[in-house]
Amino acid sequence: MKLDVDALRYLSKEDFRVLTAVEMGMRNHEIVPAELVERIAGLKHGGTYKVLRNLLKHKLVHHDSSKYDGYRLTYLGYDFLAIKALVNRGVFSSVGRQIGVGKESDIFEVATEDGTILAMKLHRLGRVSFRAVKSKRDYLLHRRSYNWLYLSRLAALKEFAFMKALGEHEFPVPRAVDCNRHCVVMSLVQGYPLVQVKQLQNPDEVFERIIGLVVRLAEHGLIHCDFNEFNIMIDDEEKVTMIDFPQMVSVSHRNAQMYFDRDTDCIFKFFSKRFHLSFHYDKKDGSDDSGSDLEEDGRPSFWSIEKSTGFLDKELAASGFTRKDQDEIEKFIEGDVRETVTSDDEDCANENQADNDVANAIVNILPCLQLVEKEASLDRENGDNTDEHPDISVTKEPKIAEIIHIGDEINGSDDDCGTGSEDGIPVLTKRLNRQRQRAVAAARGGRKAVVSRNSYKDKGGSKSSHNSKLQRQSCKLYS
Repeated sequence: MKLDVDALRYLSKEDFRVLTAVEMGMRNHEIVPAELVERIAGLKHGGTYKVLRNLLKHKLVHHDSSKYDGYRLTYLGYDFLAIKALVNRGVFSSVGRQIGVGKESDIFEVATEDGTILAMKLHRLGRVSFRAVKSKRDYLLHRRSYNWLYLSRLAALKEFAFMKALGEHEFPVPRAVDCNRHCVVMSLVQGYPLVQVKQLQNPDEVFERIIGLVVRLAEHGLIHCDFNEFNIMIDDEEKVTMIDFPQMVSVSHRNAQMYFDRDTDCIFKFFSKRFHLSFHYDKKDGSDDSGSDLEEDGRPSFWSIEKSTGFLDKELAASGFTRKDQDEIEKFIEGDVRETVTSDDEDCANENQADNDVANAIVNILPCLQLVEKEASLDRENGDNTDEHPDISVTKEPKIAEIIHIGDEINGSDDDCGTGSEDGIPVLTKRLNRQRQRAVAAARGGRKAVVSRNSYKDKGGSKSSHNSKLQRQSCKLYS
């Protein structure tokens, strides 16, 4: 869509308020209902519909009434919101001509109040020429639902972060100025795309400089993934500047070697066809192939590059950077692992061992408690005939005493270790004490049956129904 900023100067605050309301509604709506737009905008005297008609005239929103009456933002409306925000910040004050177009973005010239010329890049994902974004890019990550405006915003944020970090590490990239929504403002590179250059004074030096950038990026943990003659700018002094960064990945990516080899192949093929350079690598006598950093045709080897300069993939959370890589980096930063365990670690180990001993003891005690409860239930079923079975009372008391003694030892060991019931295993210890009290009460015959508050109600059980039958029969006999 062509960017025509002439209508921008005629839009009022109410127009931008309604545009912002449609943008907010698109967070969870593909087509925002008109009632929701009116409720979010909050304009007085019902002026929302009048503003929507004005926005429709300038093609800033799209009206859809297939399922219900609703609106959605167009790329032009999203452009106006981003440009308005950047103008209010004072980043630039005017928009000029279009200087570049690609499958994912449009580039325009903008000027500040003092006359400095900058470049404004508007990401426009979803064009017919490039719609395989879900398989070609990693903007979505774990998300399933998306729209093109949101993907463009993610791409702009990612490119701004990479450009700013690479500029801080003195890479030849444009200076990142500001970013808002899907718009990135950067310094204007005074040069030409390498694809438009027909002759070079020193093609060998330029070639070595470009290949050195690929290797240097890999040493910092990043791979460009789209490093070709279209994304390399060169000026009259043959200084190289690289652009276009949203697709960069980490060297830990599963396809990192393929992307690295593809970048180097693009450069080798272009210089061999355009400037007729021949590449060959003469191995020295007695040199070992395993230690060589170059392949037979002089191309750099991915596995020979050491990631020792920096960890930009971790700082920028590049695609393919895993948790394992982060752990290895932390070990590398902290140094070698200590061989001896400190006193604090020993105390923690002793506490963990004590907790394990307590847990094992409780596991061994639980079967005994279950046996005691089973014996207590047998006593309740058979009645209080302790005279007929005197051996039951004799065998129960030692078990109960042994359980109480073991539980006291466990509680004592916890107190000695200083862990207590709070830092140890409070749930198991409370359960142990509760079962021990129940077992003692059942063995001594003092355990009371637990009666529910709703026991007077007939729940339809067999026992309650049998009792009701007996009551009816007794009533008939007395009558």
